[in-house]
Amino acid sequence: MKKKPIISYVAIAAILMLTLGAAYLYKKQSEKIQNEDTYKVADENPDEIVDGIHVRTGLVAAEGLQEVITNCTTCHSSKLIVQNRMGKEQWNATIRWMQETQGLWDLGENQQVIVDYLTTNYPTFKKGRRAALTDIEWYTLDTK
Repeated sequence: MKKKPIISYVAIAAILMLTLGAAYLYKKQSEKIQNEDTYKVADENPDEIVDGIHVRTGLVAAEGLQEVITNCTTCHSSKLIVQNRMGKEQWNATIRWMQETQGLWDLGENQQVIVDYLTTNYPTFKKGRRAALTDIEWYTLDTK
């Protein structure tokens, strides 16, 4: 049996890497164009609502949205709001923490409006884990 020279393996690896690299760059460019189109639409009409969602921020369009945009997205992304689901006590504690450590101003009457908006549209999850398994016939694994 004749052995192939190592140069053949190097050439195959180089071709494979170039192909994967080109595919990766193409995918990234497609995502960039798609994101630019999204921002372009949001910039043309920053208050646009589609299917009950504020397009620019991705937040639910409901009472209190403008207060949340004005007071919350000034300092951080609306994505941070969406991923943090809390109850009234937790949101108020978080606001106090931001005021004490992050320079958040006194929200005054807007605090109640903001907390109501957040707890109504981004409530805590009722279940954090799946229910326990029941009616299972467990067996012992034979480790011999």
